[in-house]
Amino acid sequence: MLLISIMKNNISVSASEQRSASEQTSASLLKQIADEVTACSMCPRLVEWREHVGRVKRNAYRDEHYWAKGVSGFGDSDARLMVVGLAPAAHGANRTGRMFTGDRSGDWLYDALHRAGYASQPYSESRDDGLSLSDVWITAPVKCAPPANKPKPIERDTCGAYLKREIDALSNLRVLLALGGFAYQAVWRVLSARKLHEGRRLNSRPNSRPKFSHGLEVPLAGGLKLLCSYHVSQQNTFTGRLTKPMFDVIISRARMLCDNLVHDLAYEQLQT
Repeated sequence: MLLISIMKNNISVSASEQRSASEQTSASLLKQIADEVTACSMCPRLVEWREHVGRVKRNAYRDEHYWAKGVSGFGDSDARLMVVGLAPAAHGANRTGRMFTGDRSGDWLYDALHRAGYASQPYSESRDDGLSLSDVWITAPVKCAPPANKPKPIERDTCGAYLKREIDALSNLRVLLALGGFAYQAVWRVLSARKLHEGRRLNSRPNSRPKFSHGLEVPLAGGLKLLCSYHVSQQNTFTGRLTKPMFDVIISRARMLCDNLVHDLAYEQLQT
């Protein structure tokens, strides 16, 4: 009995050490990506715009120092859930230096994540506001603020390398939540290149991507899931296209998928 107990303890310690090593590896990889994103200047149009906004500023923030650089992902390096937006807002993340921070969209997102237990507080104002995330990583396929909030395809594809590396770095990743059609398409392109979709050579089947819709789920190889929601932009939240109950259902579904609770009936009940 003593030998069995010792063996069990050794196995437990070994598993704990493996998890710790995995977390450290993920954290170091994500830190490296963040450093590269901050220094990135591969898209001249975006560099010019982000820096122009940082110089001109909005009157409400005229006394603040704008980040005006690439904005990396943010969250828990051990996360099972990745939330993918569009790009930093000109006077939001481009000002504060943190994804979905300092604008109404971010307020809406982090309020929902706080209700679901993913965020330590329901708001995100600055990089040093004390916010911490648990089990979730927040990012965007384009890391610099684009003019009119509309990245060009070449800019999306250039930044896609960073998104791919973020996905690879999150060793415990189970669910990708795409906010809006742009994020969905960007994630799909990255996954297509990695051939993560179950049994499909997506690059040779461009029409195989399901049409974007709120609540869409797509199974991926390795047990991953791609889940979709309308973006948390004011265009959607102010008009009622996306409501708090609707988004709470999506976040609850993401949690269920992370926990491998995939009973469709439970999801249907959440939606009613």
